[in-house]
Amino acid sequence: MPDTKKLTRAEQKARRPVQILDAAFEEFVERGYVATRVEDIATRIGVTKGTVYVYFETKEQLFEAMIRHISTPLEDLLISGNELKGTATERLRKNIELIYDLIINDRKLRELMRFVIAEGSRFPHIVDRHHDIFIDPLERQMQSLIDEGVKLGEFRAAPAAFADAVVAPAIAFLFFKLLFDERRTLDKASYLEAHIDLILHGLLLKEPR
Repeated sequence: MPDTKKLTRAEQKARRPVQILDAAFEEFVERGYVATRVEDIATRIGVTKGTVYVYFETKEQLFEAMIRHISTPLEDLLISGNELKGTATERLRKNIELIYDLIINDRKLRELMRFVIAEGSRFPHIVDRHHDIFIDPLERQMQSLIDEGVKLGEFRAAPAAFADAVVAPAIAFLFFKLLFDERRTLDKASYLEAHIDLILHGLLLKEPR
C-alpha cells in the first residue's frame, strides 16, 4: 500500500507557495504593506516565519510574487479573448462581457486593485512591471480586435476606435464597486448593455441587425 502520510506531506509541500501567497494577499490587503509582518503571514497558515523565507527571500519579493499570483485571472482573460470566434463586433461584445464577469466574480482581483491604488506609489517598479506583463497585453489585444474591425469594414476609423476609451466604462464600474462595495448597487446587466450600446454606436459603420 502507498504511504499516504508521506504523500500528504508531499502534497502539502507542493501547495505551500500558493498557500503563502494567498495568506500574504489577505495580510497585505488588511494591513497594508508596511504594517504586514512575515510572521503574521506564516501564522495565518500555521507555519514558521523561516518557512516563508525558504520560498521568498524578502518581504518585497513576496509582495511582488503575490501580485503576479493574484493577477493570474488576467492571463486567463487574455487566453479567453484569443479563443473567441465570430465577427469583430461579436468578439468585442464578448470581450467586454468577460471583463465585467471578472470584475464581479473575482474579489481578490478587485481588492488587489484597491491595494495597488493605495500602496502602488511605494513600489512603482513593481506596479509598472505588473502593467507590462498583464495590462499592456490586454490593451494590445483589444486594440488589435478594433483595428481588425476597421479593416473588415465593421468599425469606423474614428477616435472611438481606441482601446483605452472602449474599456474605460468597465474601469469606472470597478471603481464604483471598490468605493461603495455593497452599500450602493449598480445593476451590472443594465450597465453592461449601456456600455456595449455606447461603444457600438461609436464604432459601427451601420446599425447592428
